[in-house]
Amino acid sequence: MDALIHAINTTSIIDHHAHNLLLSSDVDDHDFMAATSEATGPALKFASSTLSHLRALKQLSEVLKCEPNWETVKGALRMKRKEPGNAWARKCFQGIETVLMDDGLDPSSVFPYDWHDQLTRSRCKRIVRIEKVAENIMTDQLEQYRGRAPRKHIEIREQIMSRFTAAIEEAISDPEVAGFKSVICYRVGLKIPAFDDSASVVPLSVEDLERFSRRLEDERLNPDLVHLTAKVIERSGSKKPFQFHTGLGDNDIDLGLSNPSHLQPFIESYPEVRIVLLHASYPFTREAGYLASVYKNCWLDIGEVFPMVSQYGQEKVIEQALELCPSEKLTWSTDGHWFPETYLLAVIQIREGLRRVLGTCIERGSLTSTEAVKIVQDILFHTANQLYELELPLVPITSTVLSDISPSKASWTKNLARLQPFLDQEPSVQFLRLQWLDYTNTLRLRILPIKQALRMFSEGRFVGIVEAVLGILQPDIICPGFSATDEYIMYPQFAGLRLGSRKGYATVQCEFQRSNWEEVPSCPRTSLRKQIEKAGTHGVEFLVGFEIEVVFMSKEIKDGEFSYGGVPIDEGHAWSSARALHSDDLMDVIETIFEKLERAGLTLEQFHPESSAGQFEFILGPLPPVLAVDALVAAKEIIQSAAANAGMRATLFPKPAPQAIGTGAHIHISLTPAHYWEMFYAGVLKHLRAIAAFSYSNDASYERVADGVWAGSTWIAWGTQNRETPLRRIEGSHFEIRCVDGLSNPYLVLAAIIGAGLQGILDEEPLEMKDCPNDPSTITAKEREELGITEQFPESISEALSYLEADEQLQHVLSKPAVDTYLTVKRAESEMLQKMEPVKRRSWLIERY
Repeated sequence: MDALIHAINTTSIIDHHAHNLLLSSDVDDHDFMAATSEATGPALKFASSTLSHLRALKQLSEVLKCEPNWETVKGALRMKRKEPGNAWARKCFQGIETVLMDDGLDPSSVFPYDWHDQLTRSRCKRIVRIEKVAENIMTDQLEQYRGRAPRKHIEIREQIMSRFTAAIEEAISDPEVAGFKSVICYRVGLKIPAFDDSASVVPLSVEDLERFSRRLEDERLNPDLVHLTAKVIERSGSKKPFQFHTGLGDNDIDLGLSNPSHLQPFIESYPEVRIVLLHASYPFTREAGYLASVYKNCWLDIGEVFPMVSQYGQEKVIEQALELCPSEKLTWSTDGHWFPETYLLAVIQIREGLRRVLGTCIERGSLTSTEAVKIVQDILFHTANQLYELELPLVPITSTVLSDISPSKASWTKNLARLQPFLDQEPSVQFLRLQWLDYTNTLRLRILPIKQALRMFSEGRFVGIVEAVLGILQPDIICPGFSATDEYIMYPQFAGLRLGSRKGYATVQCEFQRSNWEEVPSCPRTSLRKQIEKAGTHGVEFLVGFEIEVVFMSKEIKDGEFSYGGVPIDEGHAWSSARALHSDDLMDVIETIFEKLERAGLTLEQFHPESSAGQFEFILGPLPPVLAVDALVAAKEIIQSAAANAGMRATLFPKPAPQAIGTGAHIHISLTPAHYWEMFYAGVLKHLRAIAAFSYSNDASYERVADGVWAGSTWIAWGTQNRETPLRRIEGSHFEIRCVDGLSNPYLVLAAIIGAGLQGILDEEPLEMKDCPNDPSTITAKEREELGITEQFPESISEALSYLEADEQLQHVLSKPAVDTYLTVKRAESEMLQKMEPVKRRSWLIERY
């Protein structure tokens, strides 16, 4: 992502369509609420509850460093606008190379276009609004004919057309004019009739002049002026573009007639005139993209929706524009007007939008970073530079206001604010464990003295970790394709901060980012968080609870080395048997575990003996998904450290002894809204053989995958209260995932399950598999077929990885970098383990899990 982020942050912008700023004396006469809404009059008061307004409020408050309150922001802006030398306006225009300004607004209340030269690196130019030219001509003509008897005058029209033609010709030869614009969309719509020479005989009256000088709106005259402009441009051989307002606008527009598809005959009529469709033609972006893709003389601007539309809507505009339209036909503009903050917000938001949309394309493998960089530079600079023949060099910018309000940076500020209150409540904490769970499910860490941690974080400094950290096996072997160069930054996520297993320590899970606050898509915790954020945008929420199954084992010394020999502690053990609790030594460990879980703020809902000797199950309370996994990691560490202090090993290994029933790691999930459950199940079941690469992540995992032992079956199936299916529906939208064990990385497992299920919801995937009432292995093949049960789980990690590699949709859901990293690491791990003798391999894994 580095090259993409660098391009987004440093590419200067040619703002090819915007408007003048208000004079200082006129600013207070206009409602600033209009900065994020096209509404006017009484309707404008409702704009404060739009997503676009709320986002702008947050961003402005972060720039201004004030409370996100509208009145507070307006007060801060009034002070900023009074700074000498137009310092605030300069900051708002930061990153803009030049502005091509439609100065058709009331000239008495705005600064002239060339006044804005002081705010940009290169001089600004004009876009001539043709209706304004015609209206000015009519105002002059009105003085000539005022007082005459109200009758028709053919010569009025002839004189207007003659003077209009001369004005367009003069503008074509004026080097300060970059192009032309029509707002015919506002007047009679874009359904422009073919030019008719006989129309020149249609007369105008003095009353017409009176009316048209205020607002030119006539079903014959407006189209004729548009045709006349195109003919003059074509006749002159000029390459100056002709812009058209399309789509989104004030409420005096006929939205149906603002669809750019109405312009298709006009575009075809003037193949040498460069036509630009403004404002993303919202909500008709796809139609505009089509026109720009099939006509050599048509371009699409994706401006104005920044900041007038929600973030999700902006990203959809970028995506839809790129569905058909070449990036060399895409331009961008602020459509800034009146207030400098409209420029500021537009620039911030387009950079964010490009980062998210193109970053996703890179993650999915549909774009290389080089291709994505070209798209950024085309949209922001190159297309407009060539289209308007500006001949400006692309000189990178060194800083933007974007860096001041990066969402990640803003989130870090709020995140860090959680640390000190925790320390005030827990004054005994002396050390902070910064932890991460790698692709082999190895918990790794860095430890900071708490004073050093506070000093570093308050100064904006963080712990750096070599990028190979996600490609390292358990004994620190670096996998192929990774090297000991470059580094990530560890960002603690203090929402999951809690006391650790040892007195005086606190633990927090971290995510990897780069030094510019950009996320690392292959970070396991980030993978899960992104799925939850995506679900949230579609109104889908989850609660997750984990069951922790462990086997307590005694250490043995053999040949001078510690070993576990596959022998668990057996105190007359059986499922839910009270006899298993008669060992004081074991109960002391379990009670210590409970005390430490309570101290760490972890809810232990219940525990009980499980079927295998020395096997117990600890059930944690439900939490939102990411915090649930954070809690799971902390709980496992407490359980295993308590056992170690008592000379035991609490292992998550699936089959610590050949005769053992097996140890799972079941996940309980509740889905809201509940009516989505069938589509969610369908999405999970569709990808479950590939998901097995995450949930059954080791060859040792497949020793436990069997039928008839409550391990979730070998068959891909679901059933209501059926513990012999991998997906057990409990009630409503509460279900249990049973095809998981403790060798898996729970961030990745949950990301894959939720990602697949959410995709099922988005695709409205039908649940064709029926509710299985029995153990699938005990019914006939015909009965399984009738239920839709046709597939079985892989038989090895190698087979599971092959399913994952072949599942392109799941790769796109999770991000290709994450899946590629996982495939590399797990194949290298499997190769390493296969070289060990079976008994040593079992003991080696028990020691680590």
